[in-house]
Amino acid sequence: MTPTTTEPDAVGSDRATSTADVSSQLDLLDRSRHSLLMACQSSDTATRHQHAQLAALRAAASMLATRGHPRRASLRTDVTGPHSLWQLVPSLAPELAEWAGFFETVTARSGPVSAREADDLLRQAEIFLDLVCRHLGLPAQGQAQADVLVPTVPCLVQGARGGGGIDVQP
Repeated sequence: MTPTTTEPDAVGSDRATSTADVSSQLDLLDRSRHSLLMACQSSDTATRHQHAQLAALRAAASMLATRGHPRRASLRTDVTGPHSLWQLVPSLAPELAEWAGFFETVTARSGPVSAREADDLLRQAEIFLDLVCRHLGLPAQGQAQADVLVPTVPCLVQGARGGGGIDVQP
């Protein structure tokens, strides 16, 4: 038998949380951090963008792993069938609703992305992961990762007067 603890869920009722649920949650958070590191190390813009998206998805999934599926009444009634993870987040953590909307928009977007968009998404995914950790009552890495989560590929910085760029090595 798996040991359980009782904790309040996002909608206020108590729910049994098994050790397996906690293990799943921590695994997803670890995999989210790994995706962030992979994004930082990627020189390909599309790959960096995909890893950042995956990091955010895994962070959101970690909430679902321990909080369970929200009550049907708290979901949008105009949507039938499966829900996207981003539609479930506001019912699990209303304070993260804007983040869920942002990442749902990013996920729905198609076409090529610029290096700036990929880097911005990477930063947003890192912030979101820290917020999820805090929401779950876990320590957020924040500044402890500041020296780790920096792009490791050279980038070109454009001069202010439109001249050539200079190669910046991290």
